[in-house]
Amino acid sequence: MRQIPLAAIREAASFVYQAATRTPLVRLELPTDRSGGPEVYLKLETLQPIGSFKIRGAYNAVRQLAPDQLAQGVWTVSAGNAAQGVALAARKVGASCSVMVMDTAPETKLRAIEQLGASIVKTSYDECWRTVETHRSDRMKGFFVHPFDDDRFIAGNGTIGLEIVEDLPDVDVVIAPIGGGGLIAGIASALRDLRPEARVFAAEPETAAPLAESLRLGQASYFPNWQKTWVDGAGGKSVLPTMWPLLSGLVAGSIVVTLDEVARAMRRIADRVHVIAEGAAGCAAAAALSGRTGGRKVVAVVSGGNIDLPRFASIVGAQT
Repeated sequence: MRQIPLAAIREAASFVYQAATRTPLVRLELPTDRSGGPEVYLKLETLQPIGSFKIRGAYNAVRQLAPDQLAQGVWTVSAGNAAQGVALAARKVGASCSVMVMDTAPETKLRAIEQLGASIVKTSYDECWRTVETHRSDRMKGFFVHPFDDDRFIAGNGTIGLEIVEDLPDVDVVIAPIGGGGLIAGIASALRDLRPEARVFAAEPETAAPLAESLRLGQASYFPNWQKTWVDGAGGKSVLPTMWPLLSGLVAGSIVVTLDEVARAMRRIADRVHVIAEGAAGCAAAAALSGRTGGRKVVAVVSGGNIDLPRFASIVGAQT
């Protein structure tokens, strides 16, 4: 069985803050607070230097590469956030970087990648997902840093779990969005040892929910009715077989949310906490606000805030 040991996460915590920030956990005040409803907290990964949690895993993976690997340059494949993470990590260690970026990536993410000095190869979602599955591409050169299916990357993400338990020792539920699974696998690996009573749930949009499908079938599966939407950082086409042992053993379930629920959650975060959350982050908040996980103290991981402002305004402006 594949596992990410707590020792690997603790080791990552000794290094990731050379590039990442220890982010706050804030209470989301809700009307239900006065009626005995759950306490909802937000883990604000939007405040990372690249506006996303991905810098944690990216830096932990890149910092461990050998000099001859770094000399080749590094590359990754991404909807935008992992690309920024690997680009910043590469810049910090003096390596060149190129990224294969999905055509669903917003301009905000593309501009940020360029500003970090990485070169961009833009292609279709399908080609990017094949690269994620096969761990290779004939179009790219250098050492491949996988955006989630890498134990070092996952251990870096797991530092979020350390921080949650430090700030809220009696946490009952943690909800994280899932694209490939590297974020939730890291967090759940930390909580398995530090707070085994807590349950960890994934959040997926109704248009792309392969983990819910996989849990239903009992094996890594494709999502049959996948659709491309503005929720670009969550909801892959499938659960990779290599990730299934981690996800099936650590995740209590998947909360599937509608796009309207995601938009309302994004608006609630902006209104109450004054933070801009992208669609994937909105999935976690929507799942927490749904009350479907149970638990008294619920943490939603607001995984990133890299969304074009006009798009954000159009999404939340349509909600009441």
